[in-house]
Amino acid sequence: MKVLVIEDDYGIQELLRYNLKNNGYEVIIVDNGDEGYNMALKEMPDIILLDLMIPGIDGLEVCKKIRMNELIRNIPIIMVTAKGEELDKILGLELGADDYVTKPFSVKELIARIRTVMRRMKNGDKPSKEPENTNRKIAIGNLEIDEDKHEVRINGKKIILTLKEFELLKIMAENPGRVMTRDFLLDAVWGYEYGGETRTIDVHVRNLRKKLWGDNEEGMIQTIRGVGYKFENPGDLK
Repeated sequence: MKVLVIEDDYGIQELLRYNLKNNGYEVIIVDNGDEGYNMALKEMPDIILLDLMIPGIDGLEVCKKIRMNELIRNIPIIMVTAKGEELDKILGLELGADDYVTKPFSVKELIARIRTVMRRMKNGDKPSKEPENTNRKIAIGNLEIDEDKHEVRINGKKIILTLKEFELLKIMAENPGRVMTRDFLLDAVWGYEYGGETRTIDVHVRNLRKKLWGDNEEGMIQTIRGVGYKFENPGDLK
């Protein structure tokens, strides 16, 4: 598996190079945002480890550009940075990062998170319990979720979602009418290895609502105050 590391700290570069190679990964390292984005296009890595504070365009802008490019938008991104404030985490998640690790970090934890992200990507792309020629779809009102193609459409219009947004929407749509706590959704979508906060769920739900139904609409994802969320079919959306 190929890992692209976009990081300008030489010590961390070598730490990641050594440990990732020892765990069987092919490692590509660049030290600035512009080269990092270009390398993502050239090498098509399986996953990207992205620092925020890098020369050239910063990590947030790199993440944004990757998610806007049809060729590489689905590559998982784990942000690895010294900036641990909640605002930075939220910005990274809103721009499409799949996970967030704050320096100083445990190499074992980072590798566990890489494996979790890649396992979920693999399971999403290649369902293990269904025949390969089975086209699995969830259709509720004017919302259609195609699990095999990893596509979501509203009124026939394709909506671009990140991997985590897709997984979050799918698990809620598979359980209409069921109230799901933030902790349940965090474990179901990010996995038990993830040490993040339940605030992550609120950020992704807000992004889903905006992409699917607009800034001021809850759509089919209803907020259950103090608990979590419930997926409902309110009828055809306008």
